[in-house]
Amino acid sequence: MTVAVTLVTIFDDMVKSSTMPVTESHFISVARGIVPLIQQHASSINRERQLTDRVSGPMADAGLFRLLIPKSRGGYEIDYLEFLKIVSIIAEADGSVAWCLNQNNVLSTLSAFMPGSLAEEIWAERRAVLSNGPPVNPKAVPVEDGYVLNGRWNFSSGSRHATWRVALTPVEGRKGSNGQSEVRNMIVPADWVEMEDTWQVNGLRGTGSFSFSVDDLFVPERLTFIDGGPPEVEGPLYIMPKSLLFCSGFATTALGVARAGLDSVIELSRAKTPQEQKLLMEQPFTQREIGQAEAIWRSAKAYLSDSAESAWHFAVTEGEIPVEERINLRLSSTHAIREAVKVADIAYSLTGSSAIFEQTAIQRKSQDVRTISQQIQGRFSHYDTAGQHFLGMSPQGRLF
Repeated sequence: MTVAVTLVTIFDDMVKSSTMPVTESHFISVARGIVPLIQQHASSINRERQLTDRVSGPMADAGLFRLLIPKSRGGYEIDYLEFLKIVSIIAEADGSVAWCLNQNNVLSTLSAFMPGSLAEEIWAERRAVLSNGPPVNPKAVPVEDGYVLNGRWNFSSGSRHATWRVALTPVEGRKGSNGQSEVRNMIVPADWVEMEDTWQVNGLRGTGSFSFSVDDLFVPERLTFIDGGPPEVEGPLYIMPKSLLFCSGFATTALGVARAGLDSVIELSRAKTPQEQKLLMEQPFTQREIGQAEAIWRSAKAYLSDSAESAWHFAVTEGEIPVEERINLRLSSTHAIREAVKVADIAYSLTGSSAIFEQTAIQRKSQDVRTISQQIQGRFSHYDTAGQHFLGMSPQGRLF
């Protein structure tokens, strides 16, 4: 029996058993159980620039893309902190898989904001997954029973295993309550759009973050809803701003990838003898660098964990998250990503000439972490936003 079949069988037994309810602790077990499958296919994920069916299929069947969907809408609505633990477990196995896991799950929280009928239509399929991307000059023109949609959306992570596309688009001629253009989420089947191969990268190759575009596409009204409205389903998960769910999950991914890279050089140091004819682990320089890397990683991890726990506490107990807590979660997320780069750099340097070869673990880990740091969640400008707050100014950044 394969790992994939075993995972699905275990999950089905959990669902059917009256004595074993599906809880977040079971999903942590499922995540750990799927790690060997991910590691087995890591090279093909990287080479083919996608989570292949051999990985994405079993993950979907095991419920790993429904973790943040309300229970009332076909999901599992697990605890936010447990979700981050799952992301961390997967990240140590493969950065691209963890990125897609976080991206697709956070995006699926839209299920709590859309009409129930639309959520039912989308997630009726067990392997349903959403993908989206930053819009480029999109436009939706109202017509009878729907809209005519034009535009392009880039960086659509998980696009090759996703079954639906989310196209965030302003509606021509309509104003929202804030006086700005009405913005709608247009959710269309994956095969309704034109995919563009723009993902020529070295890091996070397996995310398959391609672009998609449409030209005069009719989108029925039932497949759209206004963005930015209150959730239709209550729960602390849907109080958490999606921007903070994204950044903390991607920061967790960066730390997980860096952890795996550091562990790989620790293992290597026990066997490698450089030209100095002394084991790498026995050299004072190695010992110092490993000590510093551990301090950097553990400090960044502790700040992120503390911020996440505090924000979640307020979401659960108060039903809202104070600005201070949101700033801290944003800052700790950005900081974790930047510090993960430092850890990966130390591991890469210590690995020596071995690090330049693709088969060496730190090669891909280093590329993945650097790619994460170049995304919006790792921008240095988030330090500016936090600094403004701590200086008693009004924070100018919108992503907190």
